[in-house]
Amino acid sequence: MTQAEQIQRRSDVVVTCVLADGHPAVLEALSRLLKTHGVSIVATAADGVTALDAIRQHEPQVAIVDMKIDRLSGIEVARTAGKKTAVILYTSYRDRMSLHDALDAGARAVVLKEAPLDDLAKAIRTVISGRVYLDPLLAGVVTASELKALTSRERGVLRLLADGQSSDEIGAALSIAPDTVRAHVRNAMRKLGVETRTQAVAEALRRSLID
Repeated sequence: MTQAEQIQRRSDVVVTCVLADGHPAVLEALSRLLKTHGVSIVATAADGVTALDAIRQHEPQVAIVDMKIDRLSGIEVARTAGKKTAVILYTSYRDRMSLHDALDAGARAVVLKEAPLDDLAKAIRTVISGRVYLDPLLAGVVTASELKALTSRERGVLRLLADGQSSDEIGAALSIAPDTVRAHVRNAMRKLGVETRTQAVAEALRRSLID
């Protein structure tokens, strides 16, 4: 199969994407590359606030966001983007804390900027299939069990859900926004492999993650 035929084959399946980075040259390069992999860039953004607005407007399948983008970090974008869009964070940071923060916020992939550009296409295919993608250079920074472990905040939110409290009531009790509560619930649902809030509470109780 020739390279042109491979590109055409990849392009048969179109994936919608919002692309966010503060550098125009990066946006241009990534847009050009991803189009050859069957990715339709529905919007670009130079800051996190604009990126989040674009995600809410277009509801793309994926969003590729610079982790340290201006105005609203990629981590906050991942936390509030909603479950319809899988957020891929693009970063030069490889420390343990940044990676934990990204995954706790609900990012479905973390790709290093130093990686080959084609790795972004791998990340997209991975998150579209419902799995989490971590740059190979991040191997060992977190373990497989840590990827699925509930954070203390997620356990706290589920515990209050089990008591019958609403997102607004939980937010007031924990001094966080209701949208942040819902983000924690979504993350817990993903890690527990369930589809509803009720199932998340039941599964957490079954595993003795909350009492």
